[in-house]
Amino acid sequence: MFTGIIEETGIIRAIKHGSRSSQLTIQAKLVVEDMKTGDSICTNGVCLTVTSFGPDYFSADVMPETIRQTSLSMLKQGSTVNLERALRLIDRIGGHLVSGHIDGTGKIVRRWDEDNATWFKITAEAAIFRYIVDKGSVALDGISLTVTTTDTNSFSVSIIPHTQQFTTILDKKTGDLLNIECDIIAKYIEKLQQHRSGEKKIDMDFLTKNNFI
Repeated sequence: MFTGIIEETGIIRAIKHGSRSSQLTIQAKLVVEDMKTGDSICTNGVCLTVTSFGPDYFSADVMPETIRQTSLSMLKQGSTVNLERALRLIDRIGGHLVSGHIDGTGKIVRRWDEDNATWFKITAEAAIFRYIVDKGSVALDGISLTVTTTDTNSFSVSIIPHTQQFTTILDKKTGDLLNIECDIIAKYIEKLQQHRSGEKKIDMDFLTKNNFI
């Protein structure tokens, strides 16, 4: 489990391609300080398992399903990636709970600046967009962000200077893909609601009739 607060950016040192998989070797400094084989490192939002490491790098395997569901296949030698070590229970959760299990990708359709903030407008498939709510949390390439606005098939986020400085977000341009992980709490609530046999369905009509909205 992660928080979406990026610890550092790393550089892809090497990529070894399989027929449908790959192995990444990533140059890093902070996340390797107390590293062990088998550790989980959130890499552009994707939870990867450390298979080997050295003083300034680590390697991880990327299986075919991860290649299909994320933008990791677009990485090249020299690409910069967001890195975060797994959450420790003694840490403050500055962002939100992030599992590193990507729901899919979204495309940047617009980027613009407003004073010290940079805005991104992102489109996503309906299966992802159903979990995107105004002022809710979303992880984009592993970065915990607040959804500022939504419309029928897109949402926007506003990036503060600190996030601009310490993540890869400003490397992204219109047309680029971002790995999206929706709020895990919303997905669990939906799943539990689907299996509440014999009980009243909680929908907008139910909430209205019972004075919740």
